[in-house]
Amino acid sequence: MDMHTVVVGTSGTTAEDVVAVARHGARVELSAAAVDALAAARLIVDALAAKPEPVYGVSTGFGALASRHISHELRAQLQRNIVRSHAAGMGPRVEREVVRALMFLRLKTVASGHTGVRPEVAQTMADLLNAGITPVVHEYGSLGCSGDLAPLSHCALTLMGEGDAEGPDGTVRPAGELLAAHGIAPVELAEKEGLALLNGTDGMLGMLVMALADLKNLYTSADITAALSLEALLGTDKVLAPELHAIRPHPGQGVSADNMLRVLAGSGLTGHHQDDAPRVQDAYSVRCAPQVNGAGRDTLDYAAVVAGRELASSVDNPVVLPDGRVESNGNFHGAPVAYVLDFLAIVAADLGSICERRTDRLLDKNRSHGLPPFLADDAGVDSGLMIAQYTQAALVSEMKRLAVPASADSIPSSAMQEDHVSMGWSAARKLRTAVDNLARIVAVELYAATRAVELRAAEGLVPAPASQAAVAALRAAGAEGPGPDRFLAPDLAAADRFVREGRLVAAVEPVTGPLA
Repeated sequence: MDMHTVVVGTSGTTAEDVVAVARHGARVELSAAAVDALAAARLIVDALAAKPEPVYGVSTGFGALASRHISHELRAQLQRNIVRSHAAGMGPRVEREVVRALMFLRLKTVASGHTGVRPEVAQTMADLLNAGITPVVHEYGSLGCSGDLAPLSHCALTLMGEGDAEGPDGTVRPAGELLAAHGIAPVELAEKEGLALLNGTDGMLGMLVMALADLKNLYTSADITAALSLEALLGTDKVLAPELHAIRPHPGQGVSADNMLRVLAGSGLTGHHQDDAPRVQDAYSVRCAPQVNGAGRDTLDYAAVVAGRELASSVDNPVVLPDGRVESNGNFHGAPVAYVLDFLAIVAADLGSICERRTDRLLDKNRSHGLPPFLADDAGVDSGLMIAQYTQAALVSEMKRLAVPASADSIPSSAMQEDHVSMGWSAARKLRTAVDNLARIVAVELYAATRAVELRAAEGLVPAPASQAAVAALRAAGAEGPGPDRFLAPDLAAADRFVREGRLVAAVEPVTGPLA
């Protein structure tokens, strides 16, 4: 477990801190300012709870049941009941990193001092994270409005010592047993606290932040694989010239073109258009790689802006304002996050599509400019990478289905009180699958392009130094080079790990310098 410590204050958090806690086990501490803000807001809630007038979330029911005023003696039961009843998720378990991000981001909002939760509840949330206790959260149960209700409820249930959770050893046990084993006392929820633990976009936001981190690596990796494919197809790097991209100044396009140009520096394979098989221009999938990759990069940048705003937000209903008012609001609606999650699924699908087109071109003897059919050792006896491209095509086809936006849908709930919802959680869940698939698609192009570059090198053409570094690192990672047919799945799995873990980027940067 990483000993890095993330301090949670009153003004939000960063994407880097989310990843550190969710994926790398960073410890969490509350700042002194956060503890003071929690205590001050709680005084306001306690004062309202003592008054005879009903206040939503403090002394009333919830949602469509908000019209009922709840007496003092039933309010603790009310808070327990909302957690228990809302912990109604179904389906497969959600990944550990997603649940840790969910918990950490809810703690971030609680620590803002706008929720009215007591300091001891916030500290227990931090204690669970630091102990490596991860509530069991299920795939289905959030409509992305009024927060990620069921997922957050399962987390709150663990705080109460109820339900099931996974310990640091990966074993699922009753939450009460795990808390006791780590010396953590279950919380007894007071007025408003049950509701405050459930009302947030934390699940969809956590998945957005992690997707952005993964996609940044994959977009840089895809610039590298596009360059390798261009090189293997004896394409021209003249289309990557900075002056061409300056006259269409989309930022991402210029970045991708520069990445590709640096990977191709010193190549002896580029620029053979007028050799034995003359051509005027390369195919779109080769020539337009910076335009497609770059448009995706610009979409990532916009999504990062939205994520940054949400990371600085306090999402709850009602909220405690600095002037002492406790006001209802609609800030829990997930639309801003849901939209960008869907945007990212669209650009990921298109990036996967153009990667697959280049792979298919490398394998087709009629379009590969002299490469053997399917990059096979003895075509006919050997099938080469024929079915690797089938696998890649199947992944691309699924990516297109995953690009259908979830946020365009809405389904009424809570007796029509919650009559428009964002479906942001669903958008986030399908984006995670899309990101996984994209890593595999990029890996297949890498595997094909490196084999093709090696075949060109065997003919006496000298690849770029960065290409040589990529090939050597991939082979060292267990993905073998050209030769007779063999069991291919292990090679593709090795290439997938190589791309996913950022090792492709790391392999070429000593030659190219840092890539964007």
